[in-house]
Amino acid sequence: MTYLFAMTDIYIKDAPKHIGEEIELRGWVYNFRSSGSIYFLQLRDGSGRIQGIVSKKEVSQELWENLGKITMETSLIVRGKLREERRAPSGVELDVSSLKILAVAAEYPISKKEHGTDFLMDNRHLWIRSSRQEAILRVRSEIEQAFRDFFYERGFMLTDSPVFTPSACEGTTDLFEVKYFDDKAYLSQSGQLYLEATAAALGRVYCFGPTFRSEKSKTRRHLTEFWMLEAEAAFIEHEENLKLQEDLVSFVVSRVLERRADDLKILERNLEPLRNIVAPFPRLSYDEAVKKLQELGSDIKWGDDLGGDDETVLTKQYDKPIFITHYPVEVKSFYMKPDPQNPRVVLNDDLLAPEGYGEIIGGSQRIDDLNLLEQRIREHHLPKEAFEWYLDIRRYGSFPHSGFGIGLERTVAWICGLEHVRETTPFPRLLNRLKP
Repeated sequence: MTYLFAMTDIYIKDAPKHIGEEIELRGWVYNFRSSGSIYFLQLRDGSGRIQGIVSKKEVSQELWENLGKITMETSLIVRGKLREERRAPSGVELDVSSLKILAVAAEYPISKKEHGTDFLMDNRHLWIRSSRQEAILRVRSEIEQAFRDFFYERGFMLTDSPVFTPSACEGTTDLFEVKYFDDKAYLSQSGQLYLEATAAALGRVYCFGPTFRSEKSKTRRHLTEFWMLEAEAAFIEHEENLKLQEDLVSFVVSRVLERRADDLKILERNLEPLRNIVAPFPRLSYDEAVKKLQELGSDIKWGDDLGGDDETVLTKQYDKPIFITHYPVEVKSFYMKPDPQNPRVVLNDDLLAPEGYGEIIGGSQRIDDLNLLEQRIREHHLPKEAFEWYLDIRRYGSFPHSGFGIGLERTVAWICGLEHVRETTPFPRLLNRLKP
């Protein structure tokens, strides 16, 4: 394709660095209007948004007539001179001198009027072009990069756990079963078991990828497909595991505040609660959490797992994330290590985000005793033969180790201040939604 201009284009986000220069932008029209002699052209390119001003008396008749062809989401190339405009959100405006239309868009189905959730979700492939959805996805990208940077700087190796698994971490009740040639497999609900094996090889490891839960849940916190970062470290025990988690969350929030404050502003996110997210975080034992919930009117009993409503009540008592630790053995997974001081509970934690967002991290120290792990597999009525390779990790040089998983979408929802997790991912998979 031959373009009108032989000039290096810039991204809108970099426009403030080029005030006074002739530049070229390539992007889409997200709004436009005319006063008769002045045409206001609002452009986006994925990195930001800017307003272009076209003066009828300063451009050719052909260019002015071409403006009449423009529709919402028309793609084009514009050239002009950048000038400072403090009233503009980007701080600059573009005086357009040349314009080339690449493709005129059909009538855009998403307008400024209110649309229902189902309509927007049916048109999710177009809805993500809106300023709000763009901002969320940029924050999501920043969080993902912060995850990776945090672990890289601390000597963790990125490894990859399989998506097809022959068995499950915690039973197969909530898994998607798939045909695997002449056998059956499950879509992974966690890469943890495989991480434990790679931790025995590399010491400190993490994986980051999609996980799947066949839960028939319609709450604002659940997706059937979501991304999770899981970390595992050899020779790290319970206390050090908690410290790693609170350092990670503090790092991620700080990074987003530093680099994505403008996007949070678009989302009208109150930044003050995020500025409080600095380690250390408050800790409650499961016993203390149950007692506090009962005092606040809950009918929870010792031995019950905490539900979403319980988490919401607890998090609203604090302005930082809170750890709930030492859950009863009966309500947690078979691989969690019992507390040597109190074998009725395990060395685990859930990290609950403040402002009612609930659990974003689940972690524990793992059982490193072969006999105890075999006993727990029996007690959970799991097929031992499916876990023989996992038991080998204890047979051949067992070692104390701990780890955790952090859900990306719930973390995005909390940091962005979103009401529902469906906005945190480009194409959410829900109980009632597989399209687009």
